[in-house]
Amino acid sequence: MRRWRESDHVPFAAMNADPEVMEHFPATLTREQSDTMVGRIEEGFDRHGFGLWALEVRGSGLFIGFAGLVWQRFDAPFLPAVEVGWRLARPAWGHGYATEAAGRAVTFAFAEAGLDALISMTAVGNVRSRAVMERLGMTRDPAEDFDHPGVPEGGPLRRHVLYRLRRGTP
Repeated sequence: MRRWRESDHVPFAAMNADPEVMEHFPATLTREQSDTMVGRIEEGFDRHGFGLWALEVRGSGLFIGFAGLVWQRFDAPFLPAVEVGWRLARPAWGHGYATEAAGRAVTFAFAEAGLDALISMTAVGNVRSRAVMERLGMTRDPAEDFDHPGVPEGGPLRRHVLYRLRRGTP
């Protein structure tokens, strides 16, 4: 887990253009949109002291995605809150990288950033991310599931599940 480098832009854009990686998002991203996202991520680090860290494989230095913490502030009753999130390139799936990196982000949130609680959310059908949330010890109350205002009405990705984790949760 590290801050972003210029060399991350090309593989990040390729990851965001992959329809399988972006299956649970409204659309894939263009190179310009990916670059803009990196800029916003870096601004978050400057503003809050944390953000979505770039992930690379130890030894090889291969960029595989991101994981970390981000303030969410769209219109929802449970916000504002800090979300733990991740996105990995397909070759990195199934190796435990998301759980390992998100777990380190959780540790940072509670031990270093002084946060008391985190959320995570995803489309209902995103079983892989939901499994990571559960491995992190996060819990879901189905009464808190919601329609994401950033996803088109009537679309299959609009309904989201919300998971929570509080400091000191075993």
